[in-house]
Amino acid sequence: MEYATLIAILDSTLRLATPLLLACLAGLYSERSGVFDIGLEGKMLMAAMTSGAVAYMTGNVWLGCLAGIAASILFSLLHGLASITFRGNQLISGVALNFLASGMTVLIAQSLFHQGGRTPALTGTARFNELHLPFEAALRKVPIIGPLYSDVLSGHSILVYVALLAVPVTWWVLYRTRFGLRLRAVGENPESVDTAGISVIGLRYGAVTITGLLCGLAGAYMATGLQAGFGREMVAGRGYIALAALIFANWKPWPALWATLLFGFLQALALRPDVLQNALHMSVPGALLDALPYILTVIVLAGVVGKPHPPKAGGQPYVKER
Repeated sequence: MEYATLIAILDSTLRLATPLLLACLAGLYSERSGVFDIGLEGKMLMAAMTSGAVAYMTGNVWLGCLAGIAASILFSLLHGLASITFRGNQLISGVALNFLASGMTVLIAQSLFHQGGRTPALTGTARFNELHLPFEAALRKVPIIGPLYSDVLSGHSILVYVALLAVPVTWWVLYRTRFGLRLRAVGENPESVDTAGISVIGLRYGAVTITGLLCGLAGAYMATGLQAGFGREMVAGRGYIALAALIFANWKPWPALWATLLFGFLQALALRPDVLQNALHMSVPGALLDALPYILTVIVLAGVVGKPHPPKAGGQPYVKER
């Protein structure tokens, strides 16, 4: 494989891994608090439609992004209401939100724009533009390192860098703050947290709100950064892939980064079938390449790559003892 080809694949990897990383970190906060959230897909889809629609109508991508975050947080709070306040089944609540988002996004987009459930194409200030890092041109000619900096790290929208920054921030919040300590504790032993006089419900609602924020960024990136508008079912299973990456990463932020980059690499490789065919000296069906991320998702969920260790109180509604 030529180095230029590898650079192009790595560039696509970072772009495609960004929504997976944001959604994976979103699930990490929720599930570390003991609230399983299979509804990441629905939150991302709702955020993508809302951000694309508002960005087109206002011509302002930042307003679109904020609207997408608000829509995602609303869905998160619905999930919290069902699974925390009313102590319903968390998996069923998440699946219900996915179905609700799947129907609502197409219905709303169709009623607003009459384009088959899509938003019109976004241009200009309605999209996130590329940011070029300092010294990009000067370092481009440096062997090996130069292209990695200038062509892989530089030239992305701001939400790509927000996603990368969210990894150390999440590590610091979880392992270096009082909130993070309590959040991890409530996912392992909510009774002890309650005994200490700390609100289990408040912590879990805080976690699902952060989940909504990050899913909102993921959906907004897909509609206004990765693509130029919303299309029906555009999330295409990325919420489920993010959950698989979270399990693969064993609910830890830094491994979550590498897991989502792996999934992003497989998606990028599917866009360049010639590379794999030349490497293997054989024809590889395009459908197989497209399915690689989903095949890995099934493998991870089946527990083939290692035994996961989820939070002990995950998926269990908390009932305060009288």
